[in-house]
Amino acid sequence: MNESTFAPGGGQPGTTVGSVAVRTFESRRPDPNAEPRPAYAMTPYDDENDDLQDGQFYDPDAEYEPDPEYAATLAPDAARQRRERVGPTGRPLPYFPIPNPLTDHGPAKIVAMCNQKGGVGKTTSTINLGAALAEYGRRVLLVDFDPQGALSVGLGVNPMELDITVYNLLMERGLAADEVLLKTAVPGMDLLPSNIDLSAAEVQLVSEVARESALQRALKPLMADYDYIVIDCQPSLGLLTVNALTAAHSVIVPLECEFFALRGVALLTETIEKVRERLNPELELDGILATMYDSRTVHSREVLARVVEAFDDHVFHTVIGRTVRFPETTVAGEPITTYASNSVGAAAYRQLAREVLARCHAE
Repeated sequence: MNESTFAPGGGQPGTTVGSVAVRTFESRRPDPNAEPRPAYAMTPYDDENDDLQDGQFYDPDAEYEPDPEYAATLAPDAARQRRERVGPTGRPLPYFPIPNPLTDHGPAKIVAMCNQKGGVGKTTSTINLGAALAEYGRRVLLVDFDPQGALSVGLGVNPMELDITVYNLLMERGLAADEVLLKTAVPGMDLLPSNIDLSAAEVQLVSEVARESALQRALKPLMADYDYIVIDCQPSLGLLTVNALTAAHSVIVPLECEFFALRGVALLTETIEKVRERLNPELELDGILATMYDSRTVHSREVLARVVEAFDDHVFHTVIGRTVRFPETTVAGEPITTYASNSVGAAAYRQLAREVLARCHAE
């Protein structure tokens, strides 16, 4: 895939993500005789519009003409809209290169998918980000650290039928991680499953020495075998979540584009700062991931604009739109990248994987 795929109008020096220089691109002047081009804003509620035709692949990095009404809410400067590729966040949309395959694996970077509010897309993002990273040749381990076991269910595992889970790995000394690991249908992606037994760990760990580091100790023998370990946290700021933050190198915060989800971010960032000061000095905020975005609603656009205003470069350029495909993948027990490979949702998580890898290389 060459650069012309992404920049028919040619590239020019642009903005910066972390310490990585990226390019912004000129938008092609629209042909007055051509049919209107679709806006980048993703609003695939309609099943008929969600998937592309066979043989065609949606490329979120391809050139597009932003919808003028939507773009005006995020980038009121008309000259800037003509000059730059403006993404859903209102910022110039960088080009995230397709990563090269790896010859060696490990040590793993541990990422906690964390938000104390439920229903914001933590589990969906864990599954699909992991699957997209695996598509790009990374070895990935997903850790279900929620007693509800939603991550396990989303990958086709029935938690109630499991005799050994991540709970046993935490509480039973001498138990090898290989006895708990499950292979998934995605090549290169494994799972540490969970079920309701994990809820007992929050009580039992209270009396343990270095109780906040139990998960860190359990994952240490596995780090050499994987490139990424992604932890799906429970929707709370209890001891299990503190364990995940203590073990992690960075945090991704999925944030539903809705006002009540926005209110809890300040509390979460305060918790992350306390863990960094007291337990894990290496912990960093990798980024805030806007999910369930619907550009047709003023509310979604306003929430996204406020998040970008407050957190700036900590907000991922990639935005995950609403689509009926995500609930369908849960029933199917597989990631959207395999269930609906040509869908806009699958393309969004592939772009997120490229952005995560680009941010990692920038550190």
